[in-house]
Amino acid sequence: MASSTPSHPVPPSLSLPPSQFARLQPHAYLLAHLSPPAASNQPSLRANGRAASQFRVTSANAGSLTHTNGSAVVRIGDTAAVCGVRAEILHTDDIASWSVSQASSEQNTDKKPEEGDTDSQDKEDRAHIQDLNLLVPNLSLSTGCAPGFTPGAAPSALAQSLSHQLLSLLHSTRLVQADDLRIWYQPPNLEAEALGEQMDVDSEGSGNPAREIKAFWVLYIDVMIISLAGNPFDAAWASVLAALRDTKLPKAWWDADNETILCSDDIADAQKLSLRGLPIASSFCSFEADAAAGWRAVVIPDAEEQKAQEQKQKKQGMQQRWILADPDGYEEGLSQERACVVVDKENDGKGNTVIVKMEKHGGWGLDADDMRQLVDVSARRWDEMKRILDQC
Repeated sequence: MASSTPSHPVPPSLSLPPSQFARLQPHAYLLAHLSPPAASNQPSLRANGRAASQFRVTSANAGSLTHTNGSAVVRIGDTAAVCGVRAEILHTDDIASWSVSQASSEQNTDKKPEEGDTDSQDKEDRAHIQDLNLLVPNLSLSTGCAPGFTPGAAPSALAQSLSHQLLSLLHSTRLVQADDLRIWYQPPNLEAEALGEQMDVDSEGSGNPAREIKAFWVLYIDVMIISLAGNPFDAAWASVLAALRDTKLPKAWWDADNETILCSDDIADAQKLSLRGLPIASSFCSFEADAAAGWRAVVIPDAEEQKAQEQKQKKQGMQQRWILADPDGYEEGLSQERACVVVDKENDGKGNTVIVKMEKHGGWGLDADDMRQLVDVSARRWDEMKRILDQC
């Protein structure tokens, strides 16, 4: 009986599957995708199959949570964020510095602002929102959103940093108008009622007392990252935008008899927030072909040497750096320099692109030309995000 064992056994394969190669040599794995051999005729794509300036598939759904004034769920690829907005009333009697601030503002009422000058109103709005902390964002990373987040752990530095970024962007964009958060009270004209005269509210010299602010709405903006797969800030900010667009505040008024704030239970009386624009955040990272790029902070070539290296690379047709839009967790671990561009468009997208915020950190490879290109990519991303948020 003949043996089935071959006389010449096949040697084991020395190649590794892509998943193991990606774990053992992550930098080389991504570089092989971005810079394929010229003979292969393969396009330059990232390991996840996207082009360098392509964002992940994004979806948004508003009104997902109950017992909130507004909520939204935003998913960018495998990164998902849930945002809920809760509104609570803050009485001016509970503000220690309110009487002092009102006295100082009354002293300035004699100065009439010039026509079309809104600086004083802007300063007052900014002071109310920022000094009184009427917007309170808080971001948390849920247990199991990523392998490194275990139950019972203290809030991570990432969560605290993202919460600060959300608060800073809410203040710099002035997204929420202060007048939407004020609860007014119009005192009656007791002298007119005693004389039985019919007073016109809009007429000059009617003698009606000035309106008073009796309370404010405080918006607690809670964001939870339920799945973290890179670029959490874009997902968190998009969820905040969608939740604020979905937020409705009940009709509230001051009851002089009971000296308290009353709210209407009728949903039809609730009003949406009148937000200023639609600032969209787009994050990027810079991936360099040199695996030892991190050592450039120690050994820095002079200007002439660096210029000669760049000219040599251009002659050889070698690309040494790629700017990747919406990086995932794998790409974030391979890059040191990152950038974030926040843009808005005037006239509901029909006007010019306005740069709301621009920042970069971790290196000096991105120059002015690169940042201009990122603004163009962010402008196209704005059109896409507006369509998604309008449909949710």
